[in-house]
Amino acid sequence: ILAIGGWIGSSELWLEPLAHLSDSYVTIAYDHRGSGLTVCEPSTITFENLVSDAIAVLDALGIRRCVLAAESAGAQTAIALAARFPGRVSHLVVVDGMYSRGVSVDNDPFLQGLRNSYPATIERFVQLCIVEPDSEHFKAWGRKILARAEPDAAVALRIVGSTTDVTSEIERVKQPTLVLHGELDRIVQPEQGRALAAKLHDAELLVLPQAGHVPTLTQPTKVSEAIREFLQRREA
Repeated sequence: ILAIGGWIGSSELWLEPLAHLSDSYVTIAYDHRGSGLTVCEPSTITFENLVSDAIAVLDALGIRRCVLAAESAGAQTAIALAARFPGRVSHLVVVDGMYSRGVSVDNDPFLQGLRNSYPATIERFVQLCIVEPDSEHFKAWGRKILARAEPDAAVALRIVGSTTDVTSEIERVKQPTLVLHGELDRIVQPEQGRALAAKLHDAELLVLPQAGHVPTLTQPTKVSEAIREFLQRREA
């Protein structure tokens, strides 16, 4: 299982679900460009490079074929990779996936906030991502994860997400897909998860009760159990 985080969310977003699954699967997560411990020039953060990087990780580890899991904006990379390299992806898992933002760069208030008031915008993002009760410890962890990214990288990744639309590639994804979506997601509305599942060739939708935008962080056991049951059912 190869897992990708979203926006400036690093591999840490997948640590606990992958830990649960590691008893049965080889589990891998990596910090994509602009996130976590990755060092890169913001000018190199392009969608094509994000897709190429995922293939490079598989090649470097000698993995011919994988279950590909992605969270939030990482869904764009995962969908494109599954469509373009079907031989490398056996199954797809999308958690609260953002595949088409529908906001122009010129009129994006979030992007303007990143450029003009970065700390306040990040804090607002944390509050919107994690809406579950008694979740301050998750918010504290989320702040630390996001703080590992440089502001210029955060802006570049936001632009990539806003200017990329993989809707046309969804119909080319033939792999069995599990679409997981938080019932309380305020970043990517649950309707978008339902729409994604309906567009895909072979998808199962599971809405996670009382979950916000990052259930890999806040409900890791439920996420891992859902993935395990899906893969067992679909013979991965």
